[in-house]
Amino acid sequence: MKKTLITILRNRHATVEQFRQATDQLGTVLAIECDALFPKATLFVDTPLARTHGVCFKHEFVLVPILRSGLVLLPPFMRFHPSASVGFIGARRDEKTAIAELYYTKLPPFNTDNPILLLDPMIATGGSAALAVKVLKAAGAVEKQITLIAFIASPEGITHFQRECPEVGLVVAQVDEGLDEQKRIIPGLGDFGDRYFGTNSPM
Repeated sequence: MKKTLITILRNRHATVEQFRQATDQLGTVLAIECDALFPKATLFVDTPLARTHGVCFKHEFVLVPILRSGLVLLPPFMRFHPSASVGFIGARRDEKTAIAELYYTKLPPFNTDNPILLLDPMIATGGSAALAVKVLKAAGAVEKQITLIAFIASPEGITHFQRECPEVGLVVAQVDEGLDEQKRIIPGLGDFGDRYFGTNSPM
């Protein structure tokens, strides 16, 4: 299913509707896959016929999209974690230097028990994600409670990110070939935010 959805996202001729639908579906797949990563607590529930035991997540989640593209992962993850707190980190990449710059931060209160899901569909150089982790750590987080969720990553971006943030969990649907001279993921899918939000130039 992941490969099918990524194929739709890669297609330059996909409509905005098709792109958004595949985005939501792939986000849902990753949200389901993440279930096994986090501790559960046992609880008892009463069915119409009997009492039985079940499970729930042990701690409340914190969802943190990296603006702007990370916003697209928020709806599918909120469906599975409807009581999660939500924070926002705005980081943009300087197109000349490829260095990430922070421009906005708004985080909810959390403690080191809360799993933090850092949401960003593309990991190119890994700079924006590493900067976001630094912001979370400055707010009191520890690396081991953070998991970065992405659709597509470059090998270079993963290497850089894991060197900078060795204890952060990583869930990536697809690792691509590499980066071009402009630090864009190849084959990639173009500018994710422009394609999702409809702000790309007509082809």
